[in-house]
Amino acid sequence: MFENLLSLLGHAKTYQTPLPEADAQHAMGALLVRAAKADKKILFEEIQVIDKVLAQRFGLNPIEAAKLRASCEKLESQMPDTAEMTGIVKDAISAHEKEATLSALWAVVYADGVKHDEEDELLHQIEAVLGVSPKRAKELQVAARG
Repeated sequence: MFENLLSLLGHAKTYQTPLPEADAQHAMGALLVRAAKADKKILFEEIQVIDKVLAQRFGLNPIEAAKLRASCEKLESQMPDTAEMTGIVKDAISAHEKEATLSALWAVVYADGVKHDEEDELLHQIEAVLGVSPKRAKELQVAARG
């Protein structure tokens, strides 16, 4: 009987959830996830900030925001090029929204209370692709730190 069960499990089909389309909404969420993971771990506090940003930015309730984040996590894991993700966002938003996006990214990075060089490096790469000046980006970083 045990062998039959194992043989059935061995032949079970594995279904993968397809990746979400890399539209601006998903690309922004993937960038938020990437910022949270830049220090090689993602903490609950960072997830809370990501969900809050997604809910506010796209008019979602908490469950919808969590579902969007989950699909963005899949996209982030499959999309290695940060510049490409940032470019998708850049082409779809205004200059004001670019600054709001950078502020949101800094809020995620600072959510765990610890600043890591990898996070700083990633966000400076993103600010360059978004076209936010280094001076303005520094102001947004300081404001996010509180």
